Amino acid sequence: MTEYVGKILLGKTVVGISTHGVASGMSAIEGVVMEIVITFALVYTVYDSAADPKKGSLGIIAPIAIGFIVGASILAAGPFSGGSMNPARSFGPAVVSGDFSQNWIYWLGRLVGGGLAGLVYGGIFIGSYVAAPVSEDYA
Repeated sequence: MTEYVGKILLGKTVVGISTHGVASGMSAIEGVVMEIVITFALVYTVYDSAADPKKGSLGIIAPIAIGFIVGASILAAGPFSGGSMNPARSFGPAVVSGDFSQNWIYWLGRLVGGGLAGLVYGGIFIGSYVAAPVSEDYA
């Protein structure tokens, strides 16, 4: 919640922050698909490198992998859908400008992409995780 308030205040104090929207010539559905894809990539990378209970801590690799996927997603989606990567980044300027016309694209893309990544990774990798039985040596 604090993040959303901060983005609203930032939108009021900094001149030139515009609302996110899809590029001209691109439909809203294409923008949603782009946001779903980049969110799926981000959440899947987080699960794979930082949150998988089978792998434990991967140390320094997790932040590097997450940073690379965020950078690549912004570079890939930026020209088409703005590459928001965060609903708060789209919400704050929309509140300040009063233009919510394309804000739903970023909320829907995040929810669907993150949910799909969770279902895919949880169902395929974590779902097949079987804890090793405790040895009698440690009882």
